[in-house]
Amino acid sequence: MIHMEYREIIRILIRRWWLIVLPVVLSAVISIPDLLQDGASVSGGFTTQIRYSAAQQLNLPDRDGDYTDIWRASEYTVHALTDWARSSSFRHEIANILGDAQAAIDGLHIAADNVRSVGVIYMSHFNGESLGAIADAALEVLNSRSQRYFPQLEGEAAQVTILDQPAIVASPPALPSRFAPFVRLAVALLIGLAIAVFAEFADPTVYHQDDLRRLGMPLIGSIPKERA
Repeated sequence: MIHMEYREIIRILIRRWWLIVLPVVLSAVISIPDLLQDGASVSGGFTTQIRYSAAQQLNLPDRDGDYTDIWRASEYTVHALTDWARSSSFRHEIANILGDAQAAIDGLHIAADNVRSVGVIYMSHFNGESLGAIADAALEVLNSRSQRYFPQLEGEAAQVTILDQPAIVASPPALPSRFAPFVRLAVALLIGLAIAVFAEFADPTVYHQDDLRRLGMPLIGSIPKERA
């Protein structure tokens, strides 16, 4: 019985193959641009990062001995700048510098972290040109606006040293976006199979002796096809 079911499936696939292929072809035509585009930036956007070190401007007398407290003060300064970069006020300062282009920050995502005295600000945006302008504005904010938010700086901006100039890099598309064309093709194949099965059982035409047996009609005999 199982063997007969397999044969019936194979016959349906052979007889209705065009119904199966049609949705797959239509889906492939729609998916080809996604598969061929060299546009990670289209769906993945762009990213950049700013690595920096910072310290509070200190007027210290000449002295001998270690400078542990100075290094610790630098670490605390970078900690403070990391928290500031995550805040809305940091975005607000960037927007003020951008002026007419401040609408670009609507698509801006900012994250920040630091390891001791080295901080990193991560930024992403769907437009590479806008992100370049945002990165330049962020550098200016770091260098000249921190005293507005940290009273302990006593009215002078923190000394910031940029370790790596920000480079705009195209991000790969998100994982669901990368597999979306293949998912569409798989769904189209299932739809094609469903259409083929529905068409087969909705068609009253008798194609094979098994069709008669399935209808409960006795088979008296059959005439084989003439072979060359």
